[in-house]
Amino acid sequence: MQSYLDFEKPVADLEGKIAELKSIAAIDQAVSIDEEVYRLSSRADEALVEIYKKLTPWQKTQVARHPQRPHFSDYIKTLITEWWPMAGDRKFAEDSAIQAGFGRFNGQPVAVIGQEKGNSTETRLKHNFGMARPEGYRKAARIMEMADRFNIPVISLVDTAGAYPGIGAEERGQAEAIARSTEKSLELGVPNIAIIISEGGSGGAIAIATANRVLMLEHAIYSVISPEGGATILWRDAACAQDAATNMKITAADLLGFGVIDGIIPEPTGGAHRHPETVMASTREALAKFLADFVGQSRLEIREHRREKFMAIGSTL
Repeated sequence: MQSYLDFEKPVADLEGKIAELKSIAAIDQAVSIDEEVYRLSSRADEALVEIYKKLTPWQKTQVARHPQRPHFSDYIKTLITEWWPMAGDRKFAEDSAIQAGFGRFNGQPVAVIGQEKGNSTETRLKHNFGMARPEGYRKAARIMEMADRFNIPVISLVDTAGAYPGIGAEERGQAEAIARSTEKSLELGVPNIAIIISEGGSGGAIAIATANRVLMLEHAIYSVISPEGGATILWRDAACAQDAATNMKITAADLLGFGVIDGIIPEPTGGAHRHPETVMASTREALAKFLADFVGQSRLEIREHRREKFMAIGSTL
């Protein structure tokens, strides 16, 4: 069942009428509804296009957080074959917020790392809503080290509101684990790509997103802090999140203009959750291009490319 955001109410009303007509026709097959359904469907499509042509940063934030948006596990099922997940940081425990392992993309061996939020109460609790503890980042660094040793490219799929801020996580070195994972990302001699598929929050995202190429889905967000957190600090009121989202410049278009990201993967009208197969196809194309672009480059050239990319951020502002 489709879940609607507040600003999608005109579309929800029209699609609700379509559902009502179809339920009536299912009871009384003598009733002809084709013409009316076509008319309402056309109006709903037009309304959706108009709404998504002028989304505000806050509305994009809501789309990025949509509960039906494809998650890490969906990308793995669609894009990766022979998937072999790895568990544990070899120091303390397993953290299910970060999923990592090896598989094949278009037949080529790849390492894949990313946050999984879960899509039900049970799985959200299991994956801690995608907010990783130190063990998750140490696992990510371990997988990156293995990939580097065997010359396997690394793909990161970022989807987190941020690293878990709990007392236990801080006691076990959350900041140090994030820094080590970021360091490992920077020193890889194999190409790595990061795609912000929904939310890219703070160091929790940077830890696996410090890559040769950073892409964002069209309606994803990427920021140093959530709009609610920024509003609490700047205005001392989380209700000012809409203003914070606008002023923080967290959208893909803003970040591409600043040189923080390298490209935008388009989403279908209505967001990735409406037509996930379209987003998967676009993501497959982007990944294939990335891997082709780095064929034949030496380990030194790959490191230097990554270094120059991050050193150049902000230099033209």
